[in-house]
Amino acid sequence: MKTSRSRAARAEASSPESGFSYTQDHFADLVDQALRHAKKLGATDAGAEASEGCGLSVNVRKGELETVERNRDKSLGVTVYLGQRRGNASTSDFSKAAIERTVQAAYDIARFTAEDPVAGLPDAADIAPPKTHRDLQLFHPWAITSEEAARLALVCEQAALATDKRITNSEGAGVSAQQSHFFSAHTHGFRGGYASSRHSISVAPIASLPGRHGEMQRDAWYSSQRNAADLAAPEAVGRYAAQRALSRLGSRKIPTTECPVLFEAPLAAGLLGSFVQAVSGGALYRKSSFLLDSLGKQVFPKHIDITEDPFILGGKGSSPFDEEGVRVQERKVVEGGRVQGYFLSSYSARKLGMRTTGNAGGSHNLALTSRRTLPGDDLPQMLRKLGTGLFVIELMGQGVNYVTGDYSRGVSGFWVENGEIAFPVHEITIAGNLKTMFKGIEAVGADAYGFGAKTVGSVLINRMKVAGS
Repeated sequence: MKTSRSRAARAEASSPESGFSYTQDHFADLVDQALRHAKKLGATDAGAEASEGCGLSVNVRKGELETVERNRDKSLGVTVYLGQRRGNASTSDFSKAAIERTVQAAYDIARFTAEDPVAGLPDAADIAPPKTHRDLQLFHPWAITSEEAARLALVCEQAALATDKRITNSEGAGVSAQQSHFFSAHTHGFRGGYASSRHSISVAPIASLPGRHGEMQRDAWYSSQRNAADLAAPEAVGRYAAQRALSRLGSRKIPTTECPVLFEAPLAAGLLGSFVQAVSGGALYRKSSFLLDSLGKQVFPKHIDITEDPFILGGKGSSPFDEEGVRVQERKVVEGGRVQGYFLSSYSARKLGMRTTGNAGGSHNLALTSRRTLPGDDLPQMLRKLGTGLFVIELMGQGVNYVTGDYSRGVSGFWVENGEIAFPVHEITIAGNLKTMFKGIEAVGADAYGFGAKTVGSVLINRMKVAGS
């Protein structure tokens, strides 16, 4: 029995996982080839990563198939250090000769690059040991055919079009099934890799009013998950997108004013993203952030907490280690409104005279919560808390200055009076400063929504400028 099990294990290791062309073992061999050649050339240190991605994307519009795309790509990236000088090169050719040429290219780049006193691999003490490489259930291949993907997209779009006769057009619906895997290693002792997947259904219906100059409004919705079994039903995605488009018909401008603003949960995730950007290493060491030297300082009200958890099973921001192979950890980034930690890679940490936080490649499953939030604080209750003011459901433009914190965005949404939606609004602008906005957060809804690696409910800010007609 022992013999048969070991044979089965060897067979499994030598066979690619579902949908892939290469195994982790093969990637490990490629990476080792690259590292050996780098050392042979005289590199002080080196790192390499082999990766592969593949997937299917299908788009339909107005009941007709528009595009079917299959993607498959592979890459081997190499980083070579000569003391404090660094060079990078990559190839999609996995032959031995190509790997050696790529390593040579990285080596040559390093030779002619200026020294950087903080360049180098992460410290050995920060590396995630193999025993910490948890299986976080990030890989759920979706063996869907292009025909079935097209059928789901058509069902989604048809559900949107059938919701109401005022849904007269569509920008289309799409189904995507994507997966990838990688293996990386470097000369400070890291070895590891894993597979992951991401699947989605989306649709963008258009609502219109009759008449030659009848108003038209567009909206969209989607469902995205690592496991296709967790996706919302295509009919539900279609109907909800249609309802959102319909709700915007009859939009008008409002006079310029100052009022409370409620950000819908998906948009509130953008506010959390702005905070992350401002306390990330690159912005901090370049001194291009409005939150310089904010560690230990009160940036949010005392009822606000922000946590990071890389170990949520199936989480969109989950990872057993960061892009450098550094260990990650659960932590409180903000506690009681006070900043407890930055987002640092090894490089940015050295620039700041600090230690890496395991955030090379970005944050991991952030959640912004309020200690005031009650289970019953759904969207209707948050509208009641808003009272009279603006409920924002769409942001336009890129009007965020991370150096000063100045914030100005075009918005669409609804004017709310006495806790009830009065009418939809468009062609208006909201403005403020992120420092003031963060401190002005009065409430966070229980309607938590996961947008990428960030989860937050609707966010109520006490006062912003609204520029209208």
